[in-house]
Amino acid sequence: MGKVIWITGAGSGIGKALALAYNENGNTIILSGRKKEQLEEVAALLSNSYVLPMDVADELAIAKAVSKVETKFDKVDILINNAGVSQRALVTETSNEVGRKLMEVNFFGSVHLTKAVLPLIQKGSTGNIVGMSSIVGKFGFPLRSYYAASKHALHGFYEALGLELKDTNINTTVVCPGRIKTDISKNALKGDGAAHAQIDPGQQNGVDVNVCARKIKRGIARNKSEIYVGGGEILFIYIKRYFPALFRFIAKRINPN
Repeated sequence: MGKVIWITGAGSGIGKALALAYNENGNTIILSGRKKEQLEEVAALLSNSYVLPMDVADELAIAKAVSKVETKFDKVDILINNAGVSQRALVTETSNEVGRKLMEVNFFGSVHLTKAVLPLIQKGSTGNIVGMSSIVGKFGFPLRSYYAASKHALHGFYEALGLELKDTNINTTVVCPGRIKTDISKNALKGDGAAHAQIDPGQQNGVDVNVCARKIKRGIARNKSEIYVGGGEILFIYIKRYFPALFRFIAKRINPN
């Protein structure tokens, strides 16, 4: 029997690739994002989907969307909180307004949707809740101060939630992508809120997004608490953990783009 899988940020990038990866076995994919046209283009590639435009930074929109899903499907098996926005600006250049937007989308949007959907997941015997972090959710990095902070916060929230759900068959997973070939750097916010409007060289040469999606899907199926996907940059997670002084030495000298 197919599962009901809700993916935010599903119009492009990792979200779109995940929708395609889960397009099997009678699954129904709920596609959410701010751009309806993009979602409809993805839906046209799927066997069974439901387009549900939504801005995760809008709590009222979340409530309305969850109500629609409950009426139509009554449950959700997998929630993938993929919606997010990155940053390319120094701390001193980033306005407080932009900082708040990054936190609202990346952290509060994920948290508020998770809390609203949790009762629908609890209707089933098993379920998965996924938060999309980043390797900079494991360490700080230049030009990504608020972005890194928002991703760090996700780890604390989902670890706590996972422990609270320890006596159930609902599992939480935090995904930490490294450099994946998507438009995330192109859509990243500069300090004044304008789009970065260019793809970083590291992003351009990153892991294929469909390969990334398959690895994430496999990790979710295994109920992994954290999933790391990327190239050599994933080593920084372990260097920071075991050799923090070496990490700082390297990070001060690396190109942040």
